[in-house]
Amino acid sequence: MTSVSEQLNSVLQKTTRLIELCNALQEENELLKLENQFIKTNFDAAKTKHTDLEEKLRVLKLAKSIEGTSEKSLDIKQKINDFVREIDKCVVLLKK
Repeated sequence: MTSVSEQLNSVLQKTTRLIELCNALQEENELLKLENQFIKTNFDAAKTKHTDLEEKLRVLKLAKSIEGTSEKSLDIKQKINDFVREIDKCVVLLKK
């Protein structure tokens, strides 16, 4: 049978190992918390950038649609001017 002092030493060694393990796990936990905070910060930055890019894309699409409308309106104005010139020519010919 083991003596009481040997049992006490065994308990003390196991307790010391548990304390060391606990300290190591606490350090790892702190590192993981820091890493988690870093990832959250990066995620928030990426989310903000994504939102900004979506807004820029929306504005760009809107600008493109207006640009297309502008080209169409210029084309329509040109055709109207052409028709007015033709009508003016016809009026001049009718007066003769």
